[in-house]
Amino acid sequence: MFSKATLKERRQYYREEWSTKDLPDFILKDLKKREFGFDHNGKGPNDRYKVFRGRESLKKFLRYKAPFAAYISVAFYNNPRRREDWQKAEYIFDVDAKDIPIRTCQCDGVCEVCLGQALEIVNSLIDTLQDDLGLNNIHLVYSGRGYHIRILDEEMMTSGSELRSEVLKYVAGAEVPKSNFFNPDISNKSFNFEHFSIPVGYSKIFTDKLKYNIQHLVGNEELDEINPKLMKDIIKYRHHLDNDNWGYFKRDIGPRRYKNLTEAMARVNLSTIDAKVSIDLKRILRLPSSLHSKVSMKCMEVKNRETFDPLQEAVPKFVEERGE
Repeated sequence: MFSKATLKERRQYYREEWSTKDLPDFILKDLKKREFGFDHNGKGPNDRYKVFRGRESLKKFLRYKAPFAAYISVAFYNNPRRREDWQKAEYIFDVDAKDIPIRTCQCDGVCEVCLGQALEIVNSLIDTLQDDLGLNNIHLVYSGRGYHIRILDEEMMTSGSELRSEVLKYVAGAEVPKSNFFNPDISNKSFNFEHFSIPVGYSKIFTDKLKYNIQHLVGNEELDEINPKLMKDIIKYRHHLDNDNWGYFKRDIGPRRYKNLTEAMARVNLSTIDAKVSIDLKRILRLPSSLHSKVSMKCMEVKNRETFDPLQEAVPKFVEERGE
């Protein structure tokens, strides 16, 4: 498992297993307004600006070409063949298991453990997007090596880079709260962007993510401002956090080193998500239902994020036939 798919296997997948029924409704809607891109040799998407009028023409192309990778734009255009007359774009959170900065596994690519951790992270992000920001047109896609959160609420689809950046920092917990004392409640104050509000007092989000990161450290991570001695003490005293005794933890770590820790973890939180993808209004992403040929896994929409298991649901038949 997770080995590269051969051309023969790609052909088998698209001719025997792939179906237009696997395309999510949010992809099929206004399909002709999206740009498609393809990678035919494993060196990146070099076949761009493709347009399909319907699912059948896409089906014929995939069966004939059996691409190494297939992509679709997050943006909608009146003229997608030239990427002209931009209308709106999905808002994306991209979490790749191999790029998680604090991982509980020691693999050099992806494995069951880090894929499970990536799902934990995206579940937390979606909960914040729904509960704090009131977004509800959210689709989760397993990408093959991680997950894409694809948000189609109109207030985000028509927004610019400034709002996308602010929402990203809020949901990721990418800034240390100004208060020295973390407040578990969300502040009623908010930033307003074109009738869309972002709560300011997000200390609970930061605190939860800080605790999660500390509890998942294994000790060999190379993080800015966390030297080996501080890393050792964090692991030594993190038992205080089992009962949320932040005062004892901060006392044993020391105020200055605790400040270094929180600043480093804010950067860790942001680096867990590919920020470039979130603010890019013309990005292309893997097409749900397509094959991620580098790891021989299906890119697919997640119907139940609480029970989804990619090693059970996203494995192509040809991988099972390999006997791996």
